[in-house]
Amino acid sequence: MIGFVIPAHNEERLLAPCLAAALQAAQHVALRGEPVRVLVVLDACTDGSAVISQRKGVETLTIDACNVGVARAAGAQYLLDEGARWLAFSDADSRVSPDWLAAQLALDVDAVCGPVMVDDWSRHPAHTREAWQRRYRDADGHRHVHGANLGVSAKAYRRAGGFAPLACGEDVALVEMLGVTGAVIAWSAAPRVVTSARLDARVQGGFGDTLATWARGEAEDGEAPEIAMP
Repeated sequence: MIGFVIPAHNEERLLAPCLAAALQAAQHVALRGEPVRVLVVLDACTDGSAVISQRKGVETLTIDACNVGVARAAGAQYLLDEGARWLAFSDADSRVSPDWLAAQLALDVDAVCGPVMVDDWSRHPAHTREAWQRRYRDADGHRHVHGANLGVSAKAYRRAGGFAPLACGEDVALVEMLGVTGAVIAWSAAPRVVTSARLDARVQGGFGDTLATWARGEAEDGEAPEIAMP
């Protein structure tokens, strides 16, 4: 079984298209009928995220941590206990491609780190997009780590110790431990994910916060968001 974890904290505006894309990816012909369990981890949600998840027919796990590292770890553990051999992670403000899971598994490695594409720059000044284009590498061999586009085998995940309970950078910390513990990692552009260029950043230092900083014209010499390694 393949486990697909989506943490959510008050994401009712973007969750429905996220889940529609996830369910489509779960039915890809290349998976040859292997079951995919899509799990939304509802972290301290006070909006309609739970109702949307129920309407889409996906499983939910409710926690009250306000911490994305805790949410990802809780979802992963739930699915591991259910027998998942592969764990895939995305975000509630993102949409995976129809062949996303198939592309991860086709690489035949211990873990896959994929890039993200921004779907709409209209709320940002032009210089934000220009900064992105200068600093971001959307190609095989990139070194970006995104919780929105990440996959790992159950064995490698357990060996690395899983996600740390971090409010930001839990994905980077996991990938670093995967490397330390000998996992074979593919830095591939094959698994495609579209994500939001939101201005209401949820986590200081995260993807949205970095874009918001660029939008304000600050830190112009900074790195691309969520780069794990030079």
